[in-house]
Amino acid sequence: MPCCRRLPELSAALAALFWTAAAAGETVLVSNEKGNSITALDADSLAVIRTIRVGQRPRGILLSKDHKFLYICASDDNRIDVLDLDTYTLKPPLPSGPDPETFALHPDGNHLYVSNEDNSLVSIVDIAGRRIEGEIPVGVEPEGMAVSPDGKWTVNTSETTNMAHFVDNDSHQVVGNVLVDSRPRHAEWTSDGAQVWVSSEIGGTVSVIDAATRQVVHKIGFAVPGVPKQAIQAVGIALTKDRKRAFVALGPSNRVAVIDMETFEVVKYLLVGQRVWNLAFNHDESRLFTTNGVSNDISAIDVPNLRVLKSVTVGNQPWGVVVRP
Repeated sequence: MPCCRRLPELSAALAALFWTAAAAGETVLVSNEKGNSITALDADSLAVIRTIRVGQRPRGILLSKDHKFLYICASDDNRIDVLDLDTYTLKPPLPSGPDPETFALHPDGNHLYVSNEDNSLVSIVDIAGRRIEGEIPVGVEPEGMAVSPDGKWTVNTSETTNMAHFVDNDSHQVVGNVLVDSRPRHAEWTSDGAQVWVSSEIGGTVSVIDAATRQVVHKIGFAVPGVPKQAIQAVGIALTKDRKRAFVALGPSNRVAVIDMETFEVVKYLLVGQRVWNLAFNHDESRLFTTNGVSNDISAIDVPNLRVLKSVTVGNQPWGVVVRP
C-alpha cells in the first residue's frame, strides 16, 4: 500500500522531468496586440524573460529561417519589425504594404508573403533586398497565409470573400479559388503538402482541401457541451508532422479541439484561457502553446497526454506565438 500511494507522486515527478527535457533551451515568443510588445518566456519554466516594445498592433509573428530574428507584423505602422533574438533589439524594419496582419516565410528563407488587410493584396517582400517585389490581388480582407512545403504554392484566406486563394509562386498569379465557410482565418499545409486545412471563424468549421484538386474533401464541425454554438469560432490551427493529430483554437469557447487527422473526428476538447486565438508547437511537438486574448495569458499543453499544464500571464491581448529552438 505505501508503494501504491507513491505512484501519483512518482508520475508527477516524471512528468516534470519530461517537461524540462522537452522544453530545455527553447523560448516562447508572443505578440501582444494591444500592448504593442513582444513577450519572451523560458519554455521550460514559462517564466517571463523580458518584454520588448515594438510597433503598433503587432499580430502575426514568425522566425527567420536561421531562428536568429523574429519578424513582426506591426499592423498599424504598416511595416514589419525585425527583432534580433540574441540581443532583443530592433533592427531596421522591412516594408510590408498597408495593414499587414499575417505572413508566411518561403522555404528559401528570403521571401515573405504578407496579407494586406486594407487593400485586398498579398505583398511579396524580398528580405535581403529590403523591398516589395510583387503584389497579388486577392479577395476582400486577406488574412491567413501559408506557403507549401515545396515552396511552389501559397494559400491566402480572405475573410469577406470567404475563399482560400491558391497562388502560383512562380507566376505570382491566383490559379484557384476555393469557397469555404464564413470568415476564414487560418490556413495550414500538412507536412507532405497534400492538404490545406482552413478555419472559418463565424462558420465555426475547418475545411480540409485536397491540394491537387483544390476541392474541399472534408468539413469538420465542433460541439462543446454547455457552450453556445456562436461562441465556437475556429481560428488557429496546428498540425503534427506525422499527420496524426490536428489542434484547432476555438476562440470564445476557450477550448482547443483535438482532431484525429485520419478519421477527422474530434477526440477531445481542452479548456485553456479566454478567447484562444493562435497555436504553436515546440520543436519536437511535445508541447503546444496557445495565446488567450481576453485573459491575457498563454497556456501550455502536454501533447502526448492531451492535458493542459498551466497558464501564464503575458501582455495585453496576446495574439501570435512561435517557439524558438
